[in-house]
Amino acid sequence: MLTFAWSQVAQEQLNERFSRKFIYGEKIMVAQIFLKRGCVVPEHSHESEQMCLIIMGSLRFNIGGEEKVLESNQAVNIPSHLKHSVVALEDTLAYDIFSPIRHDWLAGDDAYLRTSSPEAMQEKPLP
Repeated sequence: MLTFAWSQVAQEQLNERFSRKFIYGEKIMVAQIFLKRGCVVPEHSHESEQMCLIIMGSLRFNIGGEEKVLESNQAVNIPSHLKHSVVALEDTLAYDIFSPIRHDWLAGDDAYLRTSSPEAMQEKPLP
């Protein structure tokens, strides 16, 4: 059995608008995701099925070409290999749950999250 304390997990700053903490076991990964307003997570896909729970804030998802805004106390399930992107409409805290674990995150092979290019991190003006 493993136990975790979020306060003891290092927060990784991937770019000026996106940071995360994550914990994982053999088959599941849970991440605290911190997105500042205007943050864009570019379109990508991965092997892992993903469940995203919005704790506070709001995110606009584009999942498989369908747009949906989610706010506090809402969640979305993203199937394996389905292309998706996200825009933070306000400062947001979310929990992402992945199965299987994101080996690309463990290896630091997640360049799409690490860009510091302003044009890549901000699409169109937010309301």
